[in-house]
Amino acid sequence: MQFTEEHNAFRKVVREFVETEINPYVDEWEAARTFPAHELFPKLAAIGALGLEYDVEYGGQGADHTYTLVLMEELGRCDVAGIPMAIAVQTNMATPALHRFGSHELKEKYLKPAMEGTAVVSVAVSEPDAGSDVANIKTRAVRDGDDWVINGRKMWITNGTQADWICLLARTSDEGGFVGMSQIIVPTDAPGFSVGRKIEKMGNHSSDTAELVFDDVRVPVSNTIGEVGTGFQQQMKQFQDERLVGAYLSVAGAERALKRTVEYLHQREAFGKPLIANQYLQYNLAELIASVDMQIEYNRVAAARFARGEDVTRMATIAKLNVGKLSRQVADACVQYHGGMGYAEENWPARYMRDTRLISIGGGADEVMLRILSLMEGMGRR
Repeated sequence: MQFTEEHNAFRKVVREFVETEINPYVDEWEAARTFPAHELFPKLAAIGALGLEYDVEYGGQGADHTYTLVLMEELGRCDVAGIPMAIAVQTNMATPALHRFGSHELKEKYLKPAMEGTAVVSVAVSEPDAGSDVANIKTRAVRDGDDWVINGRKMWITNGTQADWICLLARTSDEGGFVGMSQIIVPTDAPGFSVGRKIEKMGNHSSDTAELVFDDVRVPVSNTIGEVGTGFQQQMKQFQDERLVGAYLSVAGAERALKRTVEYLHQREAFGKPLIANQYLQYNLAELIASVDMQIEYNRVAAARFARGEDVTRMATIAKLNVGKLSRQVADACVQYHGGMGYAEENWPARYMRDTRLISIGGGADEVMLRILSLMEGMGRR
């Protein structure tokens, strides 16, 4: 795809934002195991980074998906992965279904503040016993007059301790499997809602992750996004957004990690010469650079097709699968070639390795991506 002057100007603005508003604070936020979303998100809104593809009427920018690509490629240059992921939840994981299927009233009340950065949001699908197996969720919403009464638990919820409202996927009928689910907006100040606990993770420390508890939580039935019973299908569309932006973020991080490693190998001497003089290291890095370059171009083709309104389910699945494996390879090489310095927590490769491990798990594990691709190829069906 071809980037315009407008794309490049936006890229410059986001890059400056990362360098001035995020990277100087990442050590502090990592140590705190959270970041100040209610302070950072209004600043993102001020540079036009929230709601890029959403209607101007609801605080969006009215741009196309290629601008989302630019945003995520630049956020991928952050010194941590947790903050970009938290931002992506706000822009492309918790809000797409509301924008696509929500009523005007819901968009005014919930989408607009999210795009202004004054409301922090989360998406709640996974449960203690249902992660990638979305059809197995147990959280129930039972209708009582004009209200839903919600009971259940949700797990691994990004922005969960700070969210002002939740895009919740719950069962709204006794039908099992993929049917009988609905997406419901749940304000976190609703009686009966609580954060069960904040989850300590292997990586992405600056991103707060929580278990959420719904104990007879009442919300109006009018808080349902789209039609009752269509939640699973709507969430599958939302997952496609998530997988695309995850691929954009991750490959940008891998590209930057390789460049930083090459710079280090130029400076680090061993046996009387720079480490970069070792031909084995050169070739291995060259292979990784080639793979990253291919992933970047694949992402950009997918983004351009998505912007044209094409179905890119297959491309999103492949991009998500490939970038997870590639990021692990890059992280392993970065740690290895930094040696003891790479293994030390005080240096960036250790954090990068911890953070990247999530890519092959969140938003659909590698095995789920393989299952989707197998089914699309006509395999696995009786």
